[in-house]
Amino acid sequence: MNIYITLDYELFFGNNVGTLENCMLKPANEIARIANENGIKLVFFIDSGYLLKLKEYSQRFPELKKDLNSLTTQIKRLSNQGHTFELHIHPHWEDSYYDGKKWIIITNRYRLHSFEDEEIMDIFNKYTKVIKDITGRDPIAFRAGGWSVQPFSKLKQAFIKNRILIDSSVFSGGYHNSKHQFYDFQKVPKFTSEYYFDEEITETSSSQKFKEIPISSMQVSPLFFWKLSLIKVFGSPLHNTYGDGQPIKMPNSKLLKLLTFSSNSVVSIDGYKASYLKKAYGIFKKNDAKNFVIIGHPKAFTKFSLIKFEKFLKSLNSEDKISTFGP
Repeated sequence: MNIYITLDYELFFGNNVGTLENCMLKPANEIARIANENGIKLVFFIDSGYLLKLKEYSQRFPELKKDLNSLTTQIKRLSNQGHTFELHIHPHWEDSYYDGKKWIIITNRYRLHSFEDEEIMDIFNKYTKVIKDITGRDPIAFRAGGWSVQPFSKLKQAFIKNRILIDSSVFSGGYHNSKHQFYDFQKVPKFTSEYYFDEEITETSSSQKFKEIPISSMQVSPLFFWKLSLIKVFGSPLHNTYGDGQPIKMPNSKLLKLLTFSSNSVVSIDGYKASYLKKAYGIFKKNDAKNFVIIGHPKAFTKFSLIKFEKFLKSLNSEDKISTFGP
């Protein structure tokens, strides 16, 4: 089985985005240390909009120039170690700004689909270029911010122009529809490893223009989220996140649903979710899945989750292969 360890490398998007040091640099160093010690490579989906904003403001604000230097240094070092950097777009950076003291995050246009076609093309062009400028390599894979990749037809030309061959935004059973976010992956069968698509990202195509490598997902009972809630209130320091920012607040209606009904959840390294890695791996193995795609957010890592991640790596079978999307 091919195993992909994919990391959305980004800040938070709430009122407090957190610091670069704690949300990205420290946890990325920790997971890279584990990866290097175990001889495996990671896939970083880098939030390129943040990089561009750092470049924009770095000449006016010394603290952001320092952040830019620290971030580019880490990216170059990890890239030289063989870890790959792919395209992750949170387009709200187009409207967000630095006020001299903190980042002001504007999420009115959280989805790429809130922009005109010409703007989408420009975003892809410059977000892709900044990755190549640092790593020397063109990204070939994409993950949409908030998984909001639909309708794909609005992004297709930008994929073609920037030679993006692979998407990894989809996860079986996923669905969300709100003012700023939308995805519907309910058509994607469980344990789907990969498929080619063209106009519609959840439908297979014989054209083989683009490949979808879905994030692995599994059904989670409400008990999991009750445990997660208790850990957040009473948990030990092992469960403290590296990140020191605040996420966008989850609507009470969504939280109540998670605490009441079973739901589909991505297989993740984040926090207490990492306790399900081995179980999820066993389920996918039993169903003869070709791929097992894990997602993680360094900002959401905890000491507990990284301990579980390292134990998971050591439990893998010899025939399993840790893969990246690039060469």
